[in-house]
Amino acid sequence: MKYDCIIIGGGIAGLQGAIQLGRYKYKVLVIDSNEGRSTICRSYHNVLGYPDGVSGPELRSLGREQAESLGVEFVEDSAKEASKTADGFVIETKNGKSYEGRRLLFATGVMDRIPPWPALSPCLGISVYVCPDCDGYEISDKRTIVLGSGNPGANMARILHYWSKDIVYINHERTEVDAAVLQRLKEKGITYINQPVGKILADGPEFRGVELEGGEKVEAERGFVAFGGNEVKSQLAAQLGVDLHHNKHILVDPRTKMTNVEHVWAAGDIVAHSEQVTIAMGDGSQAGIWIHKTLVEE
Repeated sequence: MKYDCIIIGGGIAGLQGAIQLGRYKYKVLVIDSNEGRSTICRSYHNVLGYPDGVSGPELRSLGREQAESLGVEFVEDSAKEASKTADGFVIETKNGKSYEGRRLLFATGVMDRIPPWPALSPCLGISVYVCPDCDGYEISDKRTIVLGSGNPGANMARILHYWSKDIVYINHERTEVDAAVLQRLKEKGITYINQPVGKILADGPEFRGVELEGGEKVEAERGFVAFGGNEVKSQLAAQLGVDLHHNKHILVDPRTKMTNVEHVWAAGDIVAHSEQVTIAMGDGSQAGIWIHKTLVEE
């Protein structure tokens, strides 16, 4: 069976693209590993219509149900290899399956580098965050700890000072911070701690602070994670010759979301722009519209 479009990634962008293409009545397959960034966020607060927040898993569940009602097919697997054929593409998966499609949409996303602290996971999106543009507002006037590494963590602390003047930056990995950056932290009155974290202090989803390896406790109401080195999942697109930005995000036409490779699109966090749920939705819809424009011509 050859699909009209194969979507790699079943997060927010991939689901929105699937819904758009499903409404055009195309044969669509979504290959999703169910391990993306949207699976770990317990609440997005900046999405239209959800003033009290909505979780990533809930949006994914609703999106998949909506897409399936339109005939979109899903397979839980990871795409391993991508190759171009005379009239489309072949995707090979880790489970040894092979799928053919006339069009290809990458919505593979980005995965944050977060240390495996068990108590941190329930807090993500509720009292601990990763994106200042999404959730900086949530720390307004609250004591906040930035858990990070080197310059990425220091710069996050500096950015968050816009919302709260009570910021603590803990350089968990003790990576060097540039002198000029440290000076800016000092000028803003941001507390700098260059020690590893022993454990996260939390009451379920409510972050309470940390205990340093030496036993000292640092209390706070909110937390942010900023370790840098996030995984940008563009490796598969690169196999097809897709152009990447210097930070490994995929470059696309801003109007059509198509890459430099004909009939290959990209949407969501994998694209070189701000990483936002709402932008991912728009990207997915826009890609779906332009995929339809090329399919209908045939």
